[in-house]
Amino acid sequence: MKSIAISGSPRENVGKRDAKELRYQGQVPAVLYGGATQTHFSVSAADLKPVVYTPVVQFIDLDVAGVASQAIIKDMQFHPLTDEILHVDFLLLDESKPVTIEIPILLTGTSPGVKMGGKLTQKLRKLRIKALPKDHLDTIEVSIEGLEVGSSVRVRDIKLPNLTITNTPEDTILSITTSRALRQAEQEAASGKK
Repeated sequence: MKSIAISGSPRENVGKRDAKELRYQGQVPAVLYGGATQTHFSVSAADLKPVVYTPVVQFIDLDVAGVASQAIIKDMQFHPLTDEILHVDFLLLDESKPVTIEIPILLTGTSPGVKMGGKLTQKLRKLRIKALPKDHLDTIEVSIEGLEVGSSVRVRDIKLPNLTITNTPEDTILSITTSRALRQAEQEAASGKK
């Protein structure tokens, strides 16, 4: 999985007034947890944008006052009106402990059902995957080759080595349904109209 480097500055004071001052300076208050102690620090809002505003999941190589650690974003808080990032929670990764991350689904191939006029409906865009950090993937590829009208792909149909999918096995990832135009053409053909 890809990783991006972000550096932070330790915070001595934690509280509303200090957090507001940091945001005014273009910094975002953050916390790193998952280790023996929590680390409060701030990061540049500009450094967070490539990580936050992308569908790609990335590991983060944090450097806070010379202490390096690998983490993921576990939670973020946004301003309700401006969508400004207010606070970020990072989870420290341990190579020996599994972590659950939502990984985006990438559809590959061409479906004969879609070529015949069927409609492809993707209901899930991401899957929750539990695995060791070294085993995580950037994307989960789902092939739609050979899917006809009326076919669907469910979570249980996806097999990934060394990874556990935590979504409900009955959840539908995608389906190919009859489009309105194709349904109308079939009805006209059945009634003999042209």
